[in-house]
Formats: sequence, C-alpha cells, structure tokens
Amino acid sequence: MTTIEPPLGTPRTRAVHRAIAEMRRGVPVVLAARHPLIVAPAETIGAEGLRLIDLLSAKPASLLLAPSRAAAILPVGLTDTDPVIALKLSTPLIDIPTLRRAADPTLEQILPEFIRVAAPEAAMAALALGKLARLLPAMVAAPVRPGWASIPAGADLLSVPADDLLAYPGLLAASLTKVAEVAVPLDAAPDARLVAFRATDQGIEHMAILVGDPATQEAPLVRIHSECFTGDLLGSLRCDCGPQLQGAIARMATEGAGAVLYLAQEGRGIGLINKLRAYTLQDKGLDTLDANRALGWDADGRNFQIAAAMLQALNMPRIRLLTNNMNKVSALIACGIDVVERVPHIIAPNGVNDEYLATKAKRFGHLLG
Repeated sequence: MTTIEPPLGTPRTRAVHRAIAEMRRGVPVVLAARHPLIVAPAETIGAEGLRLIDLLSAKPASLLLAPSRAAAILPVGLTDTDPVIALKLSTPLIDIPTLRRAADPTLEQILPEFIRVAAPEAAMAALALGKLARLLPAMVAAPVRPGWASIPAGADLLSVPADDLLAYPGLLAASLTKVAEVAVPLDAAPDARLVAFRATDQGIEHMAILVGDPATQEAPLVRIHSECFTGDLLGSLRCDCGPQLQGAIARMATEGAGAVLYLAQEGRGIGLINKLRAYTLQDKGLDTLDANRALGWDADGRNFQIAAAMLQALNMPRIRLLTNNMNKVSALIACGIDVVERVPHIIAPNGVNDEYLATKAKRFGHLLG
C-alpha cells in the first residue's frame, strides 16, 4: 500500500509553486542540493535567462533531456539506462532556436552534433520541475557559483530544494480538499452533482461527477477519467474519450448511482499543449506511446494518488472500477482502494481512432476484447 505523506510546510510549498511559475516565464531558478544547479526550460528561456545562467554558473551549461528524447538527437545511440542525459552546450551552441529545436521534436530538426557529458546530481529534479510546469522536459542547467545569491544578478532568483520537487506530485494528494458541491442536472443523469477538489497548489481543480448517492452502495461503480479537451469538449474522433465519458454517466444513471472522477491530467498527464505536439508526431507516423516518449515524457505520467484521495474524501473506499486499463486497477489498489471488480468499458472504433485503440490494446495492455 502506498503511503501518502503529509504536505510540505507552507514556505516550502510556496517555493515549489513559485518555481513552477518561473519556469513558465523562462526565469532561471536554483535547485538547492549538495551540488546546486541553476536551471531554466529550453522551451521558454530567453536571452536574459541565458545571460543569467552564464553570469552565475561555475562551469559550462548542459542541456538535460530524457533518454527517449536524447536518443533521437545524439550522433550515437544510447545503450545505457541513465534516467537523464546531459548534452554539452558550448558557446556556439547556446542560442535560443537551437535550444527550442533540441527540446521539441515537432520543429524542424536542423541541429548541431551534441556531445554527451556527465549528468549533474540534481538532474532528475530539474526535469521534474519542467514537467510540473507542463513544459517539455528539456532543461538548460549549470552548476551555480558559490555565493551566487550575493551577486547582484542572482539576488532576485528563487532557490528551491531539489528533493521537494521530486516529492511534490505524491504530496499533492495529501492536501486535496473539497471546495464546492452543487447539483448539475445532465441529459443522461438529471440527479447529477459536481464536487470540486483543490490541492495545496491552488492551480488545478479536479472534479467528481456523482450520479445518485454512490456512497450508500457497498461498492459503487466508479470511472477514473482524465480530462480530454479535444475529445470531451470538441468531440474529436482521434480518441474514444468523449464516448467513454458520456457512456459512463449513462451507465451509472441506469444503475441508479456511480461516480466519475474527472482528473485534470490531460494527455495521460503531459498537458494539453504537449498532447497537441504528440498528435503532430502521430501524424508523422508515431503511435500515441512513442509520441509521448519522443517528447521526453513517460508513456503514462498520471498521478492516481489524486483519485484515491478523492474516493476516500467521498467515503468510497470500496468500488467497482469501470475501465479497460488494468494499470488503473493496480494503481488504486496500491493507494489503499479496495477494487472488488473491474467492469469493462468498451467503445467501438469510429473509423478514425481504430489505430489509436489498437495501440491501447497492444502497447498499453488495455482489455478491449
């Protein structure tokens, strides 16, 4: 059973939130560790960010990438399993267009020949910070100079412990609280209610769609559904998300009760913009798994501790799970939820998403038969 740790203290949590905001602005931050790093995302860094890193670094900067992204741009393929790959950024290479192209495989790939160097100690935390900001996990990083905070250029820069960044996703669930509940009649479920949850980061809300009163059932039917802007809202035919969502609500209405946990984890956790990038790569021949990995993300980066915390708050520790994904079953069990039954949720192909569904079955292990 996975133990959810208590939330970070307020000052440390605030530092993580600020670091995420700085990443989206392209402002470098310092990762406090035994060997501190100054880092900024290749996707958002500008001329001023590069200047700050140059002024405050003790050694030349490198570009930190996930192995799945680095393998595509190194002259020699990777043969090891290091979790982060560092590429040397010599002075002629440190320009913004090159960094953008190295980070983003959807851009035209005219790149210089990169040389691999040893990854710094806090490299995992650097990539984790980029992912928390929903950016491409490609970070410009350099060892920071001793006394950097007393140098005028570094006086305003934020410092955040590297360990806090690594722990942060697992700690969010512990701070999840209900913030609103209201009746929202739906076409398929006139008695539906929405319950909104917010974690300590205050930035992303997760929703529970309650049909009837599922908490009164011994093992209510539950669907864990990750938000899909293109499928749920626009009716995209590229996936089966919209029909899965509507089908789940209709089925729960037929049974008299149930709950859909609508998690703000678009694109299996990579975010909407990165999902659109993944679509671009799919249009060039990659499947959905390889497209995510080509961007430097895991095949599935969702945090199901959030779902488990929502179920506990809703007094539903024992459920029947409406899913074709056995990984969801095992993830919830690991978080202390008693999944007494897996209920299939099959949606027929529509002529556009046939290959997508085949990939879910073949490469993600979804039970679609």
